[in-house]
Amino acid sequence: MNIGHVAKQTGLTVKTIRYYEEIGLIQADRNANGYRDFGDGQISRLRFLAQARHMGFGLEECRRLLELEDDPDRASRDVQALAIRNLEAVRSKIRQLQQLEGELETLIRQCHGDDAPDCAILDELGRTQNA
Repeated sequence: MNIGHVAKQTGLTVKTIRYYEEIGLIQADRNANGYRDFGDGQISRLRFLAQARHMGFGLEECRRLLELEDDPDRASRDVQALAIRNLEAVRSKIRQLQQLEGELETLIRQCHGDDAPDCAILDELGRTQNA
């Protein structure tokens, strides 16, 4: 199957599939004319990658998950450990986004939102942060 059809089947872009091939996450077969040709196993692997990325796993984590998927002697604790680390990262991002939400809500309340030029949002964005 060519890369365009694979992209439609997996929900990945052609560019992403090419990138995954470039960094060694996937290997496409090649036709005599040099075009990529994907079989069921490669499509399954790309779907696996798409789902792992959707769940927030980074590329190196995806590489490790694929290694574990390919290893019949894997220990499920290794997979679980990766998932736990990913969950901790997701929770950290949620906390950061909740903090950002609160900051934005405060600024929106402080901005008069009228015809006057004064704006607390612009004032805050223009402040320099002391390092």
